[in-house]
Amino acid sequence: MKERISALMDGELDERAAREAIDALRREGEALECWRIYHLISDGMRDTRLLSEGFTARFSERLAAEATVLAPANLPGKTPVQRFAFAAAASVAAVALVGWLAFAPQPEAPQPVAQVQPALATTMVPLSSAANDYLLAHQGFSPRVSLQGMAPYVRTVSETRDEFGR
Repeated sequence: MKERISALMDGELDERAAREAIDALRREGEALECWRIYHLISDGMRDTRLLSEGFTARFSERLAAEATVLAPANLPGKTPVQRFAFAAAASVAAVALVGWLAFAPQPEAPQPVAQVQPALATTMVPLSSAANDYLLAHQGFSPRVSLQGMAPYVRTVSETRDEFGR
């Protein structure tokens, strides 16, 4: 496909082949991207300029002629009393909004339709000594270890001690 795109750009395809290549460009996103890249390469090789002659110089002159603004426009609240008044008004508005949202009437929660089943009883399954050794060796890879600190090690050591005490 890339050879056909290159030939199309160079004008080496007959009318039927050119039509097929253009249809392929419309259908295939990869072919269209190749078309764009080939045109960028062509522009770079020919040193094609996108801007008119002297654009940079004209732009620099116009930019230099513009006035430089170093101070912002006058803001409301020139005096300390006005600034305090604006701050107080904003605070009162914020408290009013929070109070309105907190004390607004809340819609009634819908009543549950399904019956809640009682929880199943859990049972402890004793692990063999080999399982405890395996869990102790691989505890460092568990994401919960960093959250609980030394607690997993204490539990494992206490279980191992009980096992030897029997």
